[in-house]
Amino acid sequence: MGKFLFWAVVIIGVLLVTRVLTHYAANQRNKPLQKKGGPQAITEAEEMVRCAHCQVFIPRSDAFEQDDHLWCGPEHAKQGVHQPR
Repeated sequence: MGKFLFWAVVIIGVLLVTRVLTHYAANQRNKPLQKKGGPQAITEAEEMVRCAHCQVFIPRSDAFEQDDHLWCGPEHAKQGVHQPR
């Protein structure tokens, strides 16, 4: 009975150590990298605008402007304003 109890404690100990080490490794993988001198964090939100054709919101800096309308790309600018049916 003593040998069984000893081996049960050893196996449970090994499983516990394995679980703690895998949890620690997973947390290290998910931790964001901290670089010195890297890009600065965005401090201000950018205005979102709607494409005149597909009605999808995109950042103003990515929008394509033509004929007083904003588009998500030149293809939708060629197709024109979407007319609902």
